[in-house]
Parts: sequence; structure tokens; C-alpha cells
Amino acid sequence: MEKKENIVMNKSYAFALRIIKLYKHLIAFQKEYVLSKQVLRSGTSIGALVKEAEHAQSKADFINKMNVALKEANETEYWLMLLKDSEYLDEKSFVSIHADSSELIKLLASIVKTSKQNR
Repeated sequence: MEKKENIVMNKSYAFALRIIKLYKHLIAFQKEYVLSKQVLRSGTSIGALVKEAEHAQSKADFINKMNVALKEANETEYWLMLLKDSEYLDEKSFVSIHADSSELIKLLASIVKTSKQNR
């Protein structure tokens, strides 16, 4: 049987790669080391939590991991807004990466909500 495509895994992995590139840019060109480390940590942990949820021990464990991934996505959005408003991130870059973070938040919120309803 063919394995079904995991959209949230693919999107969170691609997002983590974008966050890593952003981190590299911020330290190399902006000499920004504090906020960039925060966004790197939260932005890459989303996909790690989604990956962990693939082999959750129970439905409750799955919901918990996805809920934590949602919290990390929300936190990442906060750091991105802070980077933009403190002028470390230009408007064009922010709009692009923020669209990805918003999409992840919506996806994860939907997964958590549906999983709780189907429990």
C-alpha cells in the first residue's frame, strides 16, 4: 500500500529550512544573535514535533504533540513579527515567511481540533 503524503510534515520541514536560511542571514548580515536563535529554535521544532507525532503512543499523545507543535508555530509567528517590527526583517521577507507560518498554524489548529472531535 502506498504511503499517504503527509502535507503538514512536508510544509513544516520546508518551513524549518526557510527558518534556517533566515537564521543564517540574520547572523551573517544583521549581526543579530538573540532573536534569531529564538526563531531558529521554535521554527525548527514544529516539524520535529510533527515527526514525533507520526509514531505517537496513543491518540492523546498524538493530540498533545500536535498541540505543542501549534504552540511552537504560534511562538515562531511572534518572533517573526518582532524581527519585522525591530527592522531586522524587511516587509517583503516578512510577508513571505509569515504566510507560511500562518498556513502552518491553520493546518495544525485544524488537525488538533479534528483529532479532539474524533477521540
